[in-house]
Amino acid sequence: MNKDIMSKEEEKKVTDRINELYHKKEREGLTPAEEQERKELHKKFIANFRAAFRQDVEDMVIIDKNGKEVTSERAKRAQRRKGLRKD
Repeated sequence: MNKDIMSKEEEKKVTDRINELYHKKEREGLTPAEEQERKELHKKFIANFRAAFRQDVEDMVIIDKNGKEVTSERAKRAQRRKGLRKD
């Protein structure tokens, strides 16, 4: 797994805490410390989403309707760096 991507357990903890802070904000408001925590957790969540999405796209192999591979050169380079391609 990519070191930049959270484990499923860590991701669940982050989203649970974000949701908890959201509901508290709606009910009674947040302290400045909680608002800062919410912002940091949100940044962490977005960074994780982007890293996971990038990994998915870079690992994708695209085949056209004739069976020819049409994966972009950029994706191929990323796959070679990761040892996923032999060409």
